[in-house]
Amino acid sequence: MKLPAIFLLLLASTVLTAQDARPPRRFELKPLSPRFHDLIAPDARLTRVAGGFGFTEGPVWDPKGFVCVSDEVRNRIFRVFPDGRTETLLRIIDSDGSTFDRDHHFITTASALRALIDVSPDGNYKVIADRYEGRRFNSPNDVVLGPGGALYFTDPTLDLPKGEKQELDFQGVFRLGPDGSVRLLIRDLEQPNGLAFSPGGKRLYVDDTSRKTIHVYDVTPDGGVANGRIFGREEGPPGSGSPDGMRVDSKGNLYVTGPYGIWIWDPAGNHLGTIALPETAANLCWGDADSRTLYITATTSLYRIRAKVRGYIR
Repeated sequence: MKLPAIFLLLLASTVLTAQDARPPRRFELKPLSPRFHDLIAPDARLTRVAGGFGFTEGPVWDPKGFVCVSDEVRNRIFRVFPDGRTETLLRIIDSDGSTFDRDHHFITTASALRALIDVSPDGNYKVIADRYEGRRFNSPNDVVLGPGGALYFTDPTLDLPKGEKQELDFQGVFRLGPDGSVRLLIRDLEQPNGLAFSPGGKRLYVDDTSRKTIHVYDVTPDGGVANGRIFGREEGPPGSGSPDGMRVDSKGNLYVTGPYGIWIWDPAGNHLGTIALPETAANLCWGDADSRTLYITATTSLYRIRAKVRGYIR
C-alpha cells in the first residue's frame, strides 16, 4: 500500500559544512601483511568530505554522482557530493542501512516503522516488509541486494523503538524475494548487523556486534544459506568500535568497521591490516566512477580514501 510521506520530505538546501581542509588527527595505515599495500597504497590519504552530522550511517553510492548518507540524530538522509556539497534528500525517522534494488529503487531500513521501505522520488514511500509469520520485525538494520534480485537484511534489537515490545523471539537475517516473500535464513546470532556478498554471490558475510564476530555462509542455489562458521573476530577496548558495516572488493577481500577503524580481511580470513580513523566508523561503501574510493561514515563525518583495487558493487 502506498503511504503518504509522513516522515519524508524532499528538500534541496545545502546544510552542512563543506570539505574540511584540516588533516585528521588519528588517521594511520596499520598493515599486518605486505598484501595490505596491494589494496591501499602506503601514501594513501584520508579526506574528510563533510562534517557536522549527528551520527552517520548507511552510505550508498548513487551513480548520479553522490553518496546517500543517513544521519540517525537529525533523522534525515543526505546527498553528499565528492566536492563536499551536502543536500537534504529526505527526512525519515531512524533510517540506517540502505541500498538500491535491481530496478534502482532506493531501499532503506526504518527502525521506527520496524520495516524495510521503498522510497520514491516524489517523497512517498511504501512498506515492502515489516513482518515475519505475522509478527513484527525488531528493528531492521542493514540491507543489501543479493542474488536473483532478492534483498537480504539483518534484524537486531539495537534500535527497537522505546516502549515497544519485541514480537520475534530471536534476532534474524532475512531474505525478501522479488515476489514479496519473506524467508528466515539465520536465527542464532545475538545482534546481526552488517552484511555483504562475495563477488559472484557464493558467500554471505554477516557480523554479530554483540559477539564481535564475523560469520560466513555458503549461499545455496535457492537463495538460502548453509554451513555457517566464524570467519574472524574484531575485539578492542570499550568505545573503540565494533563490527558493523561491511563491503567487499572485486578480489573478494572484506572491509569491516571495527575497533579504531576499518579492518581488511582476505577471503581466507586473514586480517591484513587496519585503516585507523579519527572517529568511530559505522559503515562504508564503494563509490566514484571507477569504484576505487571507499566512503566511510564515522560518527559526525563522511570520509573517503582511495584504493588500488575496485570495489564490488552489485
